[in-house]
Amino acid sequence: MSERVKIEKAVVLSNNWARNLQYTINYRFRDGRRQRLIREVHDHGSGAAVLPYDPVRRTVLLVRQFRLPVHLSGRDGDTLEACAGLLDGNDAETCARREAEEELGYQLTNLRKVAQTFMTPGAVTEELTMFFAEYDPASRISAGGGHAAEHEDIEVVEMPFAEALAMALDGRMIDAKTVMLLLFLERALRTS
Repeated sequence: MSERVKIEKAVVLSNNWARNLQYTINYRFRDGRRQRLIREVHDHGSGAAVLPYDPVRRTVLLVRQFRLPVHLSGRDGDTLEACAGLLDGNDAETCARREAEEELGYQLTNLRKVAQTFMTPGAVTEELTMFFAEYDPASRISAGGGHAAEHEDIEVVEMPFAEALAMALDGRMIDAKTVMLLLFLERALRTS
């Protein structure tokens, strides 16, 4: 890799909630040509997401929250999505459990890793580890909703899995990680 890509310069454009950097690289194409390229990269760390499923009631837990980039695209900024968060120095499983307790208000059982992906590899460094987990009404430990100190405004949404899957299939569910998790769960249920 070091022969194919040589980083000539990295300039920090901003370093607030996330780091945005502009890289100047000397890149060797597959045909041997070399060219200087400039790319901007958003780095806010890696994360974990979890889709809790109640196998008895056949329901899933999701969160509804405002997302500025969705709003800026001309849509309603409220998205329905799987619970997720940044690792913040923890491993992915610890993060998924922590976020489920903070955002959903549930302690999860039978956490199973489904995938580890880069959601936007052209511009974002975040690697997202995705999980399934189980829950039931007795697993509830709080109202959820996230932390006010983190300026979270989260609504916990429980819905039939079939309804959530239909939303993923007809385009009403627009969050990529959630669509992936719902499709993975549909496949897992079909093959079990």
